[in-house]
Amino acid sequence: MAQTDHPINPDVELIEGTFYEREPFDTYRWMRDNAPAYWDEPSGIWGISRYNDILKVAKDPETFSNTGGIRPATPPLPHLIDLDDPEHKKRRGLVNKGFTVRQVQAREPRIREICRGLIDKAVSKGEFDFVMDFAAWLPLIVIGDMLGIDPADHATLLRWSDELVCGASANDPVQMEKAALTMFEYTDYEQKVIADRRARPRQDDLISILVHAEIDGKKLSEEQLLYESLLLLVGGDETTRHVIVGGMYELLRKPELFAALVEDQSRIPMAVEEMLRWVTPIKNMARTATRDVELHGQTIEEGEKLLLLYDSANRDERAFERPMDFNIGRHPNEHIAFGWGPHFCLGASLARLELRVMFEEVARAMPGLRLVGDGPPPRRPSNFITGITHLPVSLAA
Repeated sequence: MAQTDHPINPDVELIEGTFYEREPFDTYRWMRDNAPAYWDEPSGIWGISRYNDILKVAKDPETFSNTGGIRPATPPLPHLIDLDDPEHKKRRGLVNKGFTVRQVQAREPRIREICRGLIDKAVSKGEFDFVMDFAAWLPLIVIGDMLGIDPADHATLLRWSDELVCGASANDPVQMEKAALTMFEYTDYEQKVIADRRARPRQDDLISILVHAEIDGKKLSEEQLLYESLLLLVGGDETTRHVIVGGMYELLRKPELFAALVEDQSRIPMAVEEMLRWVTPIKNMARTATRDVELHGQTIEEGEKLLLLYDSANRDERAFERPMDFNIGRHPNEHIAFGWGPHFCLGASLARLELRVMFEEVARAMPGLRLVGDGPPPRRPSNFITGITHLPVSLAA
């Protein structure tokens, strides 16, 4: 058990989904100021809250390993994010074949086509839920295309993604059982996709590429393929969705900001970077100490886990000027919404493309978009990936 001498704050609950649901920015600031390496006794994990400390940990995999699992209470899984180099680098090289600059750029026409189709449906309704009627579908369809998913199964894929993320941090036995059933359904479905790709010559989708690839003369096992596909699904769908929604919410809360992007779309790429910083959809990832190490006067013992609190780092006053302001012209903006170091997000360029195209198309076709109703929108209680779950909007007449 860790021995600490830092002050204790009962508001810190690092593995509780409700902690992240309530956007604990005041608590994060207290941690950064008073206990930047914080031992959360009930959770049995360290919380690392300062920007520079998280960069230090992320760049030192020899001391802070991914092989203990990137979730606080879950053992390692057979996907690349729970590996260290050299195994991680080899696996990453395979998956990266679906995210080359050329391949990402080639997806822009398809992404724009999807956005325009979603806009046409939304415009026909007039009033709609910006999350489930609109934003959730772009990243889901894009990653579905990459995984070789039948378009008829997109709605099922969206349900699986939601239920698996909710269940990953649930303490409710009913929700955990629901997630387990969902995992069974997803496994059964994806095994059939894998078997189909094995039986045919290599296709363009990422599952086919992974099925036919080899590392040191060996193909990936079915279990490895399943978990890589699951990582791609959750990483490609959930994260981008929450940035689209969270970014749009801030723009509509301050209509003059949205009007500025409508008037000058060249400002959208910089605005996208601020949305990424502001939303930071992946709230944290864990590392495991491989030796005793001291940080801010606290001894992190070998085998103990640390949570890198990305959301806190992206609001750190030591790294960002006026970090609690949503500034679509922020420069520089060295946020870590995509992580840092060897595990920097493989899909970052694709996410940026989706976000840019989505906001270009919304600015073009829905300049009169506005919020419906008062009060803050509901957020998902999750200790991993969270964001707004419903956002009623309408188009001005």
